[in-house]
Order: sequence, then structure tokens, then C-alpha cells
Amino acid sequence: MATYLSIAQVCEMIPGMTKGTLSQLRFRGEGPKYRKPTPRNVVYLESEVIEWVEGTARIGTALKSA
Repeated sequence: MATYLSIAQVCEMIPGMTKGTLSQLRFRGEGPKYRKPTPRNVVYLESEVIEWVEGTARIGTALKSA
């Protein structure tokens, strides 16, 4: 069965994440996938939040030049 998380639960799950940052990520289309079952309700699928966080893994801070 799917586990859905509220905005607050996602913020608790990811250290340093705030509701404002999560909102900006949604606005820019850069955050985890989300659902809006009603116009005022946003929920996230737990497995997709974990997948999104795992997709941000890095091994260095240097940028590659094109």
C-alpha cells in the first residue's frame, strides 16, 4: 500500500527542508513529484521523495566545464 506524506512530514523527513523551500521546489518543478487530491491539499508519495533525495547524490563539489 502506498504511503502518502504531508508537506510537514516531508520536511521532517529531509533535514533542513522547510515548507517554503519545498513550495519553491514545487513552483520551479525541481522537487519530488507531488499530488493535489484537492485544490488546497498537497501530498507526496514516500517512495518518490526517497527516490528524489537519492537522485541528488554527489561525489564532489566541482562543476565540470562543458
